[in-house]
Amino acid sequence: MSRAMIHKVERGDSSPTATLLAKLAGAFGMSMSALMALAELEEGRLLRFADQPLWVDPQSGYLRRHVSPKSASGLNLVEIDLPPSSEIPMPAAAYRNAQQLIWVLDGELVFVEGAERHELSTGDCLEIGPPSDCVFKNESSRPCKYAVVVVRK
Repeated sequence: MSRAMIHKVERGDSSPTATLLAKLAGAFGMSMSALMALAELEEGRLLRFADQPLWVDPQSGYLRRHVSPKSASGLNLVEIDLPPSSEIPMPAAAYRNAQQLIWVLDGELVFVEGAERHELSTGDCLEIGPPSDCVFKNESSRPCKYAVVVVRK
């Protein structure tokens, strides 16, 4: 990640990918959810559906909805719609200071965690292990909807 790319994103000349945002968040010692909450949310205990920020990854079409209100507790809940035949790589730094759960709401998700491959189906929930480079994959022909629960350590 270059300074030039960061400046393009800051100026609005470029839309960041999920991978770029995860790298940037890791550089600041926070999760991608925490980084985006700083930019998108106001303090409060209620975040209505209509006010939940949406973001689309320009590379994969992945749709991210920040569901939980901004909170000092360090808890974030995010809903992801991952299009068919797409994948989102995430660097280990994105998981360094957080505990995370992946809960598949609909469809099938392959989560590659270092050398370990997890095949998840509707209703399955996985706790992410120690920080390692990861990839979220939808190898099916249907969209996959999943939630990620993030708790800052």
